[in-house]
Amino acid sequence: MLKLFVNVGYVILLVNLIIFFIGFSKHGKAYMIFTWYLGMIFIIQMVSKIMIEFHFQNLFTTHFYFIGQLVLLSFFYLAILKEDYQKRIVRIGLVLVLLALAIQYGNDTSLFFRFNLFEIFITSFLLIIYATFHLYNMLNGKKEFYYINIGIITYLFGSSILYLVGNLTTVLSPKMSLTTWILNAFLYIIYQVLILIEWKKSYYKTSIQ
Repeated sequence: MLKLFVNVGYVILLVNLIIFFIGFSKHGKAYMIFTWYLGMIFIIQMVSKIMIEFHFQNLFTTHFYFIGQLVLLSFFYLAILKEDYQKRIVRIGLVLVLLALAIQYGNDTSLFFRFNLFEIFITSFLLIIYATFHLYNMLNGKKEFYYINIGIITYLFGSSILYLVGNLTTVLSPKMSLTTWILNAFLYIIYQVLILIEWKKSYYKTSIQ
C-alpha cells in the first residue's frame, strides 16, 4: 500500500511538473518559482528512489528536500504576498532559520545522516505561517494560487505531525510507523492533486494557447 501511494504521488508530481513547464514563461515570477520548486522536489525524490533501489543510505536527501523547499517557497511567497510587513517576516524568517540550521549542522555533523526533527518542524512551521498570510490576503483580494496555498497548509501541517509521530512509533510499534508513512504518502497525493486543480482552473486555457 505504501509503495503504491508513493508511486502515485511521483506520477502526479511528474504530470504537474510537465504541465507547469508548458506555461513557464507566460504567467509571471511566482509561477516560475513554483515550477522550479516542482522540478527540485522531483529530482530529489528520484535520486532518493534510485538510492533505495541500489540499497544506499538516502536519509541525507531529506535535508536538501526540506531546506530547498523552504528557500524556493519563501521566494514564491515573497512574489505573491502584498503587505510589506509580511515580506519582511519572510525574509527575516528565511535568514534566521538557515543560520540556525547551519549552526546546528556545524555543531553536529552526524545529523546530516539522520532525520532532523527540528529542521522538519521549523521549515514547515514557517511556510505554514507564510501560507496563512496569503490565505488572509485572499479574503478580500484575488484568489491567486488558492488551491496551491491550501495544499501547502494541509500537507505541511499534516506531514509535520506525522513525521514527529513516525519518529516515535519507529521504536514503539513498526506497524504504527508504517501507518503514519502511508498517511503521509496519502497527504502528498492530495497536495499534488490540489496543484493539478490549480493549473486546470487558473492556467489551462492560457498555457494551451
